[in-house]
Parts: sequence; C-alpha cells; structure tokens
Amino acid sequence: MHIGLIGGIGPAATDFYYRGLIDRHVASGIPLEATICHADVREMSRNMNERNPARQAEVFARLVGRMKAAGAGAAAITSMGGHFCVNELIAISPLPVLNAIPEVGAEIRRRGLKRIGIMGTRTVMESRLYGSLTSVEAVLPEGDALDQVHTAYVTMATAGRVNDAQRQIFVEQGQKLCRERGAEAIMLGGTDLFLAFEGIDPGFPLLDCADIHVSAIYRTSAG
Repeated sequence: MHIGLIGGIGPAATDFYYRGLIDRHVASGIPLEATICHADVREMSRNMNERNPARQAEVFARLVGRMKAAGAGAAAITSMGGHFCVNELIAISPLPVLNAIPEVGAEIRRRGLKRIGIMGTRTVMESRLYGSLTSVEAVLPEGDALDQVHTAYVTMATAGRVNDAQRQIFVEQGQKLCRERGAEAIMLGGTDLFLAFEGIDPGFPLLDCADIHVSAIYRTSAG
C-alpha cells in the first residue's frame, strides 16, 4: 500500500521513519511506495502549548488530503508529540490514520511490563502518552527534572540533532527512574529521542515508540 507520512515534526524523526521503512522494505524485497508532506514543528508546538488539538488536526488533515491525491491509501504522523491530536485527526482525515498509540500498548503487554518510565515532551509525560497507558504503571521525572527533559527534548527535536548536555539529561533521568522509581524500561515517548540513545548503552532497557510505530506502518504498507 502507498503510505502517506506527515513529516517535519521534527526533521530527524521524519528521517528515522523513512529510513526505517526503507530498511524493512529492502529486507523483504517489497517496493516502498510513500509520499511525505511537510508540517511545521513550530506551528505544532504552538497548538500543543495552547491545548488546541482541533486546530492541529485541521492542519494535518489538509496534508493528508494532498497525500490522498498523490495515491496514498493510509497516513501516519511521524511524531509521538504529534499524536496529541490523533483522535481529532482520525475523525476528519480523508484517509485511515495508522495510530501509534494502540501499537505501543500492544508491545507493552507483549513484553509483560508492569512499570515503565517515560520521557518526551511535557504533554506526553504528564498525560502518560495521552492517557493510553492503562495496563502499566508509568513514572516520569518530577519537578525541575521534568522541565529539563521537556526543554532538552523540544530543543533537540527542533534542531534535529543532539548535544552532549542533552544526552546526559536523558541518560541520567532514565537511570534515576529505573534506580529510584522501579521502572523496568524507559519509554522513548519522543520520536527524536533515538538521537540521544543511538549507538550507546544507557544501562537500562528501552521501549522505542517510534520504532514500534514504524514496524506497524511497514506491516500495512507491505500487506
């Protein structure tokens, strides 16, 4: 199936999804058909901060309309942060939306996890992935630590690159959630967090929401 990807939120996340789909399709020998439309990460951040998912859903729906015109049969948001308006988008989307959130829940149940730490934007952390983590206890950074993780993540995602100070924040907070709060794994609830953890061993298991989503998109596109 021809897949439409809402990209740009942020650029590194789009690249992660695109490369992940390419790798899976090459490995299976199935051609990839995809169209990517660019969304503005700054516009999305404003709508998220203003708690206006309906406005962002309208932005995304227009992009999905372009992808439908290009031949796409389903669409996906290449950002966990962007899923703050996924229910509103599903209601008005011209195409079926491949929602990451149910896929993450299924993976948590498959692994038998009981308590996980979560990192990403403030909205993702405080809402426990938009209220979806019903089968597991979720713990998150508190106080100044939550602010540090949020700020480091948004800055990293907007730039599309990570620096040593940002990486240190994510690793130290993940270790703290496991050591002091009993987390069995750390959920990468921000798509761009792969930048901070790629090629390193942080000392704790990871649950990468974006990678789980890419696999789900692949199953649809290859089917």
